[in-house]
Amino acid sequence: MGRMTAPPTAPDRAPPASPAPDAGWQRARETPSLAEAYQSVPVARGAWWRKLLAFAGPGYLVAVGYMDPGNWATDIAGGSRFGYTLLSVILLSNLMAVLLQGLASKLGIVTGRDLAQACRDAYSLPVGLALWVVCELAIAATDLAEVLGTAIALNLLFGLPLPAGILLTVLDVFLVLLLQHKGFRRLEAVVIALVATVGACFVFELIASRPDVGAVLRGFVPSPSIIADREKLYLAVGILGATVMPHNLYLHSSVVQTRKYAPDEAGKREAVRYAFADSTIALSIALFINAAILIVAAATFHTAGRTDVAEIQDAYQLLTPLLGAAGASTVFALALLASGQNSTLTGTLAGQIVMEGFLDLRLRPWMRRLITRSIAIVPAAVVSVLYGERGTAQLLVLSQVILSLQLPFAVWPLVRFTSDRAKMGVFVNPLWLKGLAYLVAVVITGLNVWLLVQTGREVLG
Repeated sequence: MGRMTAPPTAPDRAPPASPAPDAGWQRARETPSLAEAYQSVPVARGAWWRKLLAFAGPGYLVAVGYMDPGNWATDIAGGSRFGYTLLSVILLSNLMAVLLQGLASKLGIVTGRDLAQACRDAYSLPVGLALWVVCELAIAATDLAEVLGTAIALNLLFGLPLPAGILLTVLDVFLVLLLQHKGFRRLEAVVIALVATVGACFVFELIASRPDVGAVLRGFVPSPSIIADREKLYLAVGILGATVMPHNLYLHSSVVQTRKYAPDEAGKREAVRYAFADSTIALSIALFINAAILIVAAATFHTAGRTDVAEIQDAYQLLTPLLGAAGASTVFALALLASGQNSTLTGTLAGQIVMEGFLDLRLRPWMRRLITRSIAIVPAAVVSVLYGERGTAQLLVLSQVILSLQLPFAVWPLVRFTSDRAKMGVFVNPLWLKGLAYLVAVVITGLNVWLLVQTGREVLG
């Protein structure tokens, strides 16, 4: 396919050097991932905490995808219906995310390729195109959740009708462009600020809901009923899809390359270590927020016998009356708006990385964003007009299940590449990590197959 010319790099920075062919790869990498931001952030020398701060950022860009409006829908539905039972799914999903995001960052740092570029190099053209289509569907499902979440928040805060709010989300294209123009560090700073806003909101909600601490702790212990009960399993797979998001693996393998680490073995080893610390800290915050959403739903709705609360709008209406805390509903809606806007920023980057990596085709960011947003707006607008609030809630949960079903198509290549000594050299996964990574891939695939079997039985029965 033809390639559009990449935009010129900033005048105060030398163009990135074209890397030489690496052992284990079929072709040399022609263009760095996110070429306009490649190695644009200097790494501080000196104390470890200065280096940690220099590497801080990519993990938060990834973590916002773990607390987007799709998570809210699955966590609220799970908490209100089953109490604290599905907390174990959130914990296990987050642990899987820490492992997989660590592998994604290592792939990008060590090989200089993002996951999409690695797939294009390793697989035949038909397989690569199929993986690209699957990934684009995942990004569209993610964007659908962001569109619906932002529109719902605007409706709750300002009374804006859902269809109008959905159409208004087109304007976030300009917000993304503005932040990208200001530099990658500015983009990361805005994302971190929005994450902090969501976290602060849920500290307030947790204090107001006064959950049963003993029940919360028991909820983190896995229950066999999650596998046996199809409804619990459906929500569990939705939580898994909302937590371990396939496009985030592509995103992380790229954005870690914005740091200007030394290209030798020692420099890469240090970069891998600090990138893992960055993503682990960020994902721990995401774990807190996801767990907090489910805990608030369980403590507020499930204990009051309101096991039917599945819509974000219902949660908003009931929070203040049930909690007796003034402003609880408004804080909830503000957190939702921050979450939706945060997720939309990283969705743009993921779409750009995937298209460039798989197709070696570069589009201007505004064009790429409009394409992705248009694909999400159409089903969201149709469902909101025809089916109203309940339809949008069901569409949110369905979007997360779709993400989970597409997850194996990103996980298996990632585990394969990072376990290949020819591609990774001395950074290849050790035997224990290789075994654990493949176990996670099997568990994710198995849960999805089991969900399809259970759903098929119900449809045919």
